[in-house]
Amino acid sequence: MRFRTLVFLVVLVVVVGVGIAFWRGSGPLPDPEGCTARLGAQRVELSTEQAENATLIAAIGVSRGLPARAVSIALATAYQESTIRNLTHGDRDSLGLFQQRPSQGWGTTAQVRNPYYAINAFYDALEKIPNYKAMRITEAAQRVQRSGYPEAYEDHAPDARALASVLTGYSPGGLFTCVVHEPTQRGTAARVTHQLERAYGDLDVTRTGSRQDLVVAVSRDRAGRRLGWSVAQFLVGHGVSLRQESVSHDGLTWTTGRPSEDGWQSGGDAAGVTRVRISMG
Repeated sequence: MRFRTLVFLVVLVVVVGVGIAFWRGSGPLPDPEGCTARLGAQRVELSTEQAENATLIAAIGVSRGLPARAVSIALATAYQESTIRNLTHGDRDSLGLFQQRPSQGWGTTAQVRNPYYAINAFYDALEKIPNYKAMRITEAAQRVQRSGYPEAYEDHAPDARALASVLTGYSPGGLFTCVVHEPTQRGTAARVTHQLERAYGDLDVTRTGSRQDLVVAVSRDRAGRRLGWSVAQFLVGHGVSLRQESVSHDGLTWTTGRPSEDGWQSGGDAAGVTRVRISMG
């Protein structure tokens, strides 16, 4: 009886151990897709859908020449209003990332459901607020949104600040990464170029090599390094939809599939090289 009990306990421990290993992604099963930003002690977890929207909010902020503070305010607002998802529903006629209401002059239903339009509309309204950069995040967000819960935005301020600093490149060095499974079919250089230019405007993007890989050139100064990391992390955040093989910048490389579970790794161009390289595979 004791022997059978001991065998049962051993089998149970093995089964539970294997199950935990699978759940944590350390076994033969891949980690689930998703993204993580780390800044100091702050760790922010995002789904791939949230990551695409968050990196787009940051990219448009960068393209408009806005400070990271503006991006923090936009992200905190999107967290509160939609959990950074492009919603098809909301209170009364509220829709989209920021739950903007067509009846309140934010645009047509189709416009506020378009993330590019919605993000630019939010920044347009934010820039009209005098001295918004000196306000608490929740105060600036409330001036734009005029919500019935004016303090609610502050709950998301720590995550929003960390994300904004990382995704705008102010905190460089591969601090944002995603697990993206190997796609069944690779994306195209044309689609990647279109998405980059739509988000950032006039980028210096060129094709190179027989595989039609891409290089985004950035300047050697601090602003160029920030732009390079913002672009690199935008690409990682859009890895599911753009389906590139790898992204390299500043001596680090991120690769789709199982390698993406390990985040950014040493390799690719030398550190300090002023370009972002995208391999389409």
